[in-house]
Amino acid sequence: MSRGKQIYQNECMVCHMENGEGISGAFPPLANSDYFKNDVSKAVDAILNGLEGELVVNDVTYFGIMDPVPLSDQEIADVLNYIRNSWGGTAEELNVADIQKMK
Repeated sequence: MSRGKQIYQNECMVCHMENGEGISGAFPPLANSDYFKNDVSKAVDAILNGLEGELVVNDVTYFGIMDPVPLSDQEIADVLNYIRNSWGGTAEELNVADIQKMK
């Protein structure tokens, strides 16, 4: 969790905010987000390839661009473990093998 928190603070927090709630109308929330709650591979894809265009998160439509984030498989696992288990969330721990399967 501490490694994931550090990555989150360095790479994600500027847009998704310290509490993971994003910025209304601009950047979607990661905290309690339905976008990848049941399909974490969407988050892996977003980190590796970025996102562009319309995105619906928690019934709110966002339009924007997220550039790819150059992270290793271990760093992706760490930051997603942090995101999925912070702000009231609970999820199974991801490891490098899980990330590699989703790529």
